[in-house]
Amino acid sequence: MTEKLQNIVKTITLNAPIEKVWERVTEAEQLALWLMPNDFKPMVGHEFTIQSPFGPSPCKVEQVDAPNFVRFAWDTDGWFVTFELKEVGEKTEFTLTHGGWKDASHIVPKAKMSVKDVHKNMDGGWSMIIGQKLKEAVEAE
Repeated sequence: MTEKLQNIVKTITLNAPIEKVWERVTEAEQLALWLMPNDFKPMVGHEFTIQSPFGPSPCKVEQVDAPNFVRFAWDTDGWFVTFELKEVGEKTEFTLTHGGWKDASHIVPKAKMSVKDVHKNMDGGWSMIIGQKLKEAVEAE
C-alpha cells in the first residue's frame, strides 16, 4: 500500500509591503538570511544551488510572476517550492508550498531517510523558517 503525502503549506501575514517581501524572497543575499546560502535569480530557467543541510541542492526556476509568485524545482527528487505573495492592505500574505513528494516509504538518497521522515522534519523546519526567520528578515528595520 502506498501512502501519498500532502504538500507542505505555510502561510503567514507579514507587516511589510509586498515589494519588500518580494525582495527578501527573491534576492540571493536576502534569501540566504532566512533560508540557506544560494545563487538564486528570479528568472525562468535560471539554474541555481541551495546549500542545504544535506549538501548542495541543484534547483531551477520554473515560474516567475513578480511580485506575486515564484516556483522552483528543488533537488533531484521531484520537489518543487513556491512562494506566493498577496497584498492585504499595507501587509503581505506569504504562502510557501513544498510539494512533489514521492511515496512515503521512498528513501531520499541525500538524507538517507524515508520521504515520510523527511516530510515530517521539513514540515517543522518550514514552520520555524517562515514563522521566525522570514518574519524577522522582513519586519526588522
